[in-house]
Amino acid sequence: MARKRHAPEQIIHKLRQAEVALAKGQTAAEVVRRLGITEQTYYRWRKEYGGLRVDQAKRLKELEKENARLKKLVADQALDNAILKEPGAEAAGRGARPHSVPRLRASGVSGAGAVALDATSGTPDRTR
Repeated sequence: MARKRHAPEQIIHKLRQAEVALAKGQTAAEVVRRLGITEQTYYRWRKEYGGLRVDQAKRLKELEKENARLKKLVADQALDNAILKEPGAEAAGRGARPHSVPRLRASGVSGAGAVALDATSGTPDRTR
């Protein structure tokens, strides 16, 4: 079944109709059946839009879109910062990558059994 998309105005209108019908004594199941939505949708809408006016609902949706856009920008900026902080990132920007410095990785072994690499020669350094 195709999914319907309702505008905030439509949602608020349907919620108002539901409130009136419930006040007249109809059950929630009858009301949502008459509105053409599921009970889950009704309760989700009521949670999100309950008590809002149409202009407030429009503003809410605009703010949610703007918030999503800003979150994406922050994530991109954080990724750029992380890339710039990586060792050798400044050399990578000029087209060359230093091959003499090995990448250090966590070994999963803790305590005295851990082996680190000496940054100058790339050989195991067992002094740690």
